[in-house]
Amino acid sequence: MTSLIPLTNTPRDYAWGTIDGIAGALGWDATGGPEAELWLGAHPLSPSRPARAGQPWADLADWEQRSGVVLPYLLKVLAASSPLSLQAHPTRDQAAEGFAREEGDGIPLTARERNYKDPNAKPELIVAVDDGFEALCGFRPAGETLAVIDALLAQADQGDADALGVWRAQTTAGTHDAFAWLLSDADDVDRAVDAASRIAQSHPRRFGLLDRLSRAYPGDPGVLVAQMLNHVTLAAGESLWLPAGNIHAYLQGTGVELMGPSDNVLRGGLTPKHVDRDELQKVLDFTPGPASWLTPVTVSTNVVSYRPASLPSGEGVDFELLLVTGDAVFTTGSAAIAVGVEGAYTLTVDGQDAAAARGDIVFIDEPTEVRATGAGRLFIATGV
Repeated sequence: MTSLIPLTNTPRDYAWGTIDGIAGALGWDATGGPEAELWLGAHPLSPSRPARAGQPWADLADWEQRSGVVLPYLLKVLAASSPLSLQAHPTRDQAAEGFAREEGDGIPLTARERNYKDPNAKPELIVAVDDGFEALCGFRPAGETLAVIDALLAQADQGDADALGVWRAQTTAGTHDAFAWLLSDADDVDRAVDAASRIAQSHPRRFGLLDRLSRAYPGDPGVLVAQMLNHVTLAAGESLWLPAGNIHAYLQGTGVELMGPSDNVLRGGLTPKHVDRDELQKVLDFTPGPASWLTPVTVSTNVVSYRPASLPSGEGVDFELLLVTGDAVFTTGSAAIAVGVEGAYTLTVDGQDAAAARGDIVFIDEPTEVRATGAGRLFIATGV
């Protein structure tokens, strides 16, 4: 018989998190500290646990071991007040190879230089909870980056123009060449970063993103890498799909994020954490193009699905994120996790009821049909 089990977890207090960010998103009591992410799933770094006593399992990692069922996703509520690192994630094959290689090299899982924490892929999607969620997503056409460089050159003195001219020449050679150069530690890179940052900080209205990033991460070549990427702002309910190889960074805002059950992150800048430039370039997709928007698909009355399989790059992805906005009936494809971000619902399965108001989290422990009664916004992570 299906069970409806209230869950909870402790927000992750990364420095880039918004003060009381998760509390604000879910209506929880304020802590007064940065709250960056709330992990909802079985990942061993922060598995969700029952909100009430009486369950035979301590947390969802324990539930997986006891049941023999593996959740195909990790759900997060994310609240960013400053930029996250530029990053990308490997394919399943790349993750398996990298994990085996680092295991064979004897690198501890907790080591700062460890890239592959598990053998799993980490494709992900993000849905904005509020208007104004900002992100960088994928390489844009080189011509758009050249336009930024030319605008900087128009404001440059001779010394800065020489430094920016090297960056322009590398960008003209191609996206891959420019990226490799920016992460090369060459002296010319430092000069270009300094020149671009100095000009942007003198003209913040013209070069807003560059100004912000250069102040947050002075001297970081990721400041210039960011100019190579699509910069987008999402309204509430809008979504991005970030498959393996897509370079991206979230800049600010509150969102609900769904991904594979992995912690494999290869970073390229805008972070004090470990950056492995060579490994990152092995997994990146350098194909330029527009940001990869994910359009929700109507499933039934008051239910839409953010379904990566609707895109060619998402074929084979075994999770989806449902959004319920009124009285509805929906079917889960696996054990599911529901989180309320607005209003209030009652979930009903096999005659059992569970409250799913704003801030409530409910674990539905097997695939089933669920009736939701109420109004607001309720997100449900499920396998397909």
